[in-house]
Amino acid sequence: MAIPSSSSSAEEHSPAAPRGSVGLSANAIAVVAGRAAIECYGIVGMASRRPIDGIARLLNLSNLGRGVEVRIVDDAIEIDLYVIVEYGTKISEVAHNLQSAVKFAVERAAGMPVRTVNVNIQDLHIPKSRE
Repeated sequence: MAIPSSSSSAEEHSPAAPRGSVGLSANAIAVVAGRAAIECYGIVGMASRRPIDGIARLLNLSNLGRGVEVRIVDDAIEIDLYVIVEYGTKISEVAHNLQSAVKFAVERAAGMPVRTVNVNIQDLHIPKSRE
């Protein structure tokens, strides 16, 4: 068994040396975005992209990515979120916080810039006590 020599080139062990490539699917980015979204104040959950008979369906936690549309254009990420917001919250503030949280989480996870985060509010959730 040979013992490696300590005189190997520094370039081989440099962290900047390319070791291959890493691919990140749009679905993986959608899951990261969906997770960040449901943790935001005022967001009840993710909604289906296409309401059925005008009613948005609340997606369960295993389908978070279905409420997110991701496009990678010119090395930047564009995201469309489809959400259900809690009735009584200030919608503009919830949407702004949602955009910031998703942008931060995706850029951190993907290492790519996020160009846009579009928020599509599919429905408002009215608690039973207000009905």
